[in-house]
Amino acid sequence: MEYIPRGVCSRAIQIELDGDTIKNVEFVGGCNGNTQGIASLVRGMKVDDAIARMEGITCGNKPTSCPDQLAKALRQAAGC
Repeated sequence: MEYIPRGVCSRAIQIELDGDTIKNVEFVGGCNGNTQGIASLVRGMKVDDAIARMEGITCGNKPTSCPDQLAKALRQAAGC
């Protein structure tokens, strides 16, 4: 599934789930090291746990962040 984030540098987030577990996440654009780190940390994690940890995180003076946008994408992918 592909999610188009809003308010961040990343242009797309691609998500693959295995039931309620995150199988793979790839960011297109954004801060490469940070987005690779986020993707690696959430791999194998339960969707609800990842959402709980990342939802509401902001970036500087922006009201959102790549982790927050990933939480929104996971909600959409999981149908939450």
